[in-house]
Amino acid sequence: QVQLVESGGGLVQPGGSLRLSCAVSGIIFSINGMGWYRQAPGKQRELVAVNTNGITNYADSVKGRFTISRDSAKNTVYLQMNSLKPEDTAVYYCNADIRTTMAPHNNYWGQGTQVTVSS
Repeated sequence: QVQLVESGGGLVQPGGSLRLSCAVSGIIFSINGMGWYRQAPGKQRELVAVNTNGITNYADSVKGRFTISRDSAKNTVYLQMNSLKPEDTAVYYCNADIRTTMAPHNNYWGQGTQVTVSS
């Protein structure tokens, strides 16, 4: 069973920093891409950052503040969040597009981790 486990969320003051982690476990062939999404109450889920085939894309609202990175040896993706703002408050979800022996594309989601930016 493929599993994505997230960690690193919490409560932080405006201007502070957090680093989210997402580790993929299970029997996989390869990871096509990984990314981070977020969803605030009453809002639709939105793309925050994604890395696919070595190409990185960011939402305009986080450019210059957030950085996505991957450790291929650990099958882990990170999201470094700096200069956090109250509007960054949301549940953050890790996503992975994984190739297995059964199918070339399989989408999985992490359990979500709460990020709250408040003074």
